[in-house]
Amino acid sequence: MTSTVRSQMLGLFRSSCYSFAALLLLSLAGYSQSLPAPPLPPPVIAVRTELVVLPVRVTDANGDFVSGLSADDFRVYQDRHLQELSLFQREDTPVAVGLLVDHSRSMGPKLAEVVSAIVAFSKSSNPQDEMFVVDFNDDVSLELPGGTPFTHDPMELVKAVSAVSARGRTALYDAVNVGLNHLLLATTDKRALIIVSDGGDNASQHKYGEILAAARRSQTVIYSIGLIGDPNQEDEDPKLLQRLCNETGGIAFFPMARESVTDVSARIARDLREQYTLGFSPDNNNGGQSFRKIEVKVTAPGRGKIHVQTRRGYFNAERPADPGKPAS
Repeated sequence: MTSTVRSQMLGLFRSSCYSFAALLLLSLAGYSQSLPAPPLPPPVIAVRTELVVLPVRVTDANGDFVSGLSADDFRVYQDRHLQELSLFQREDTPVAVGLLVDHSRSMGPKLAEVVSAIVAFSKSSNPQDEMFVVDFNDDVSLELPGGTPFTHDPMELVKAVSAVSARGRTALYDAVNVGLNHLLLATTDKRALIIVSDGGDNASQHKYGEILAAARRSQTVIYSIGLIGDPNQEDEDPKLLQRLCNETGGIAFFPMARESVTDVSARIARDLREQYTLGFSPDNNNGGQSFRKIEVKVTAPGRGKIHVQTRRGYFNAERPADPGKPAS
């Protein structure tokens, strides 16, 4: 076969291949046009679900914890509307706790007893609790020994409490603000602050209404140990501590001579452990108000007269209240 004939045959073969490829592409194009268009993906609907967590303590006429209750024994109302429980726990669950210790000048003689109380509290609490210390006087300092955000080591807590000397005035509201912000790092939804102070505030930039609103939004329970000597002194204000605790579902303790600060701190630790934990997912758009009132009712036949302790309500996260205006 001559080279000329071979070239002609190769050209015909290439031409045939190109023609076949073109026909194949046209056929595929026609086939794809005959298929129905693929359906569009469904629209993405963002649903924001907020779980309202309620630590609830139920006690009898003697003040003893009422154990053995079930979810059917509880009724939770938000703005008088019955809510469906999506969380119920009756075992001892871990809690994130901020210990806010007053280091103002008036607290100087009392700090040694406060250190003992901190040790008693940590030893009486759940071993999985997440704890930290906020020291405050004119300034507020978040004490994190070892660079960790939380600890359960009593000695680490003592070291944190001892890091600041007693001096100056009392920035209590600012300390609560720092404590609430730090609780955002916690891994548990159950959160509390314990204020050890004589109760006055004369150095904060924040106001009471701001702090109360922030505590309600964070679903934090506030306890206090009020070391009151003379309630007529400027640095001491037991009513301030009482209001903060009542509004958030905690208790304000004012140890008398027969009851030490150490005893009270152990009692608070027991109170945090002897709680039922309830939770529900509310409809935040219902009613349009920012503060939601909560009421918990308990049925406990044969237990006599009982007392239910929990938060009075919470702020709707979608419509926060004016921070400078206390809610009713």
